[in-house]
Amino acid sequence: MNSRITTLSRCSGFLVSTTLTLAALFSWSIPATVAQSMRNQESIIAQRIATLQQSEKRWIEVDLSEQKLIAWEGANKVYTLTVSTGKSATPTITGTFTVQSKQVSGRMQGPDYNVPYVPYIMYFSGGYAIHGAYWHNRFGTPVSHGCVNLRVSEAEKIFQWASVGTPVIVRR
Repeated sequence: MNSRITTLSRCSGFLVSTTLTLAALFSWSIPATVAQSMRNQESIIAQRIATLQQSEKRWIEVDLSEQKLIAWEGANKVYTLTVSTGKSATPTITGTFTVQSKQVSGRMQGPDYNVPYVPYIMYFSGGYAIHGAYWHNRFGTPVSHGCVNLRVSEAEKIFQWASVGTPVIVRR
């Protein structure tokens, strides 16, 4: 990578810009930093999964690439359910979380949606939640605003099975 830094200067009355030089410098460092951050997160997720599988604890895995939610007890699968996660414009976050709170029913709203009576909500990070969805039947396809949508009957099962504090792992 070129370590020389060129400054702005006037040449024949025109402003000479170093935008391309700076873009070239940053195009090498930013993706490398993002890629390293993604590798670090994947490593943390893998370590957390390994630890949970060696325990007897209940935990939830959300696989974004497969559009699946798997409920585990240690290394034993209890439920494997098809979900709908965030669409590309409003992706579901990845990482390791825990169920922060539970509500049997609630209203969810944002700039372009306002849905009353959302059933079986389990918040795991800010406004991100696992919950039932009665307003669509496109499970297996990313269509949400970032939440993990389940069929209502399946959301009820997971809601009853999990408690506040249950680990939630969301991965690609």
